[in-house]
Amino acid sequence: MRVFLLKDIENVGMSGEIVKVKEGFGLNYLIPHKLGVEITEKNENQYKHRIKIVEHRKEVIATKSSMLAEKIRALKLQIKRKVHDQGKLFGSISQGDVVDLLAEKGVSVGKSQIDFGKSIKSTGTYDVTVKLSSKLQPSFSLTVIPEIA
Repeated sequence: MRVFLLKDIENVGMSGEIVKVKEGFGLNYLIPHKLGVEITEKNENQYKHRIKIVEHRKEVIATKSSMLAEKIRALKLQIKRKVHDQGKLFGSISQGDVVDLLAEKGVSVGKSQIDFGKSIKSTGTYDVTVKLSSKLQPSFSLTVIPEIA
């Protein structure tokens, strides 16, 4: 049975794809839960047209994401924090701090998209990764400098 997927389904396919599934899975799960629509000879051309629209939309999103990734890769940000005598920070740098810094530069991302690897608790230069998608994860340089009172 061939089904046009209305939503992403793990291990089956992405939204907007026509996939071949077992008849029981399609009739008993996908169609009743409004996750897919059965492809017949009558409606096949209609859904093929919808696939083209979805692919175009994905291309536009991918282009915007790659432009944002290039912008992020070019960044070299600095953040000032109060430090102890040995260069240790009072507290640590959070994902929220980095999101705020990026927002000042015109880059809008969420806290969950920021990855340090390990927490930043001292002065120095660190690589910060921004997870835009599963394949697109640009990094930029973040320098933590002491705040002079």
